[in-house]
Amino acid sequence: MTRETILLLEDDLQLSDTIKQFLEYSGYRVLPAYDALSAKDLLYEYSIDLMLLDVKVPHQSGFDFLAEVRAEGSSIPAIFITSLNAVDDVTRGFDIGCDDYIRKPFALKELQARVDAIIKRNFGTQSSSLDLGEGYRFDINGLFLSHEGVRVPLKTKEATLLALFLKNPNKLLRYEEIFEVLWEYGENPSQGSLRAYINTLRHALGKSRIETIKHMGYRYVTE
Repeated sequence: MTRETILLLEDDLQLSDTIKQFLEYSGYRVLPAYDALSAKDLLYEYSIDLMLLDVKVPHQSGFDFLAEVRAEGSSIPAIFITSLNAVDDVTRGFDIGCDDYIRKPFALKELQARVDAIIKRNFGTQSSSLDLGEGYRFDINGLFLSHEGVRVPLKTKEATLLALFLKNPNKLLRYEEIFEVLWEYGENPSQGSLRAYINTLRHALGKSRIETIKHMGYRYVTE
C-alpha cells in the first residue's frame, strides 16, 4: 500500500529523529528537514501529504515558511509543533493557514492522533472506488483495478504505482520518488522492473495515460 508522506521541519535533531521513527513505525513516510531551505527543497521534490512545522527554525520561521507555501497556492495540510504558548502566536498560525497546533512537550500518541485525523479527513472521506473511464475503476483501499466489474490482475508494485499516479494526477513523479514508494528498505530499485510495471499499466489503461518525461520520470495524464 502507498504510505502518506509527511514533511517534518524540526531543527532539534533528537526530537526530529524520535518523531520520524515513531510515525514511520505507524506506517507513514517521514522526510526530515532541519531548516526552511531544506524543507522547501523536499516540498518541491516530493509529493507531500502533511507538513509538521516547528516555528523557530534556521533561515526562516515556520510561520513565514507556511505563508510562502500558501501564497504559492498549496493547500497541503500543516500542523505547527512549537513551544510558543501566546494566544497571538496560535492565532497567527491559524490565520496563515495551519490546520492544527500542538505545543511542546507533547506525547507522541497525541501527535499521531492529530496526524491521523488530518490524513483521514483528507483521504479517508473519498470514495474507495475511483472511476478511471472506459469502464475501469480502481479501489484505493484494496489496491485493485477492475474493468466492467472484472478484476484486472496486477502485481502489488503495479497496483501501488497506479495508486501513486492517481494521488498525483498530471504531476511529474521523478524516478527517485517512485523508487522510494515501490521498493522497501533493503530492496534494490530496478529501472527495468519499473518500465515493465509502466507497460502493464499502459496496456490496461491506454498508452497516452502515462507520459514518459525523458531522464526525469513519469506523469499520469487526466487532461
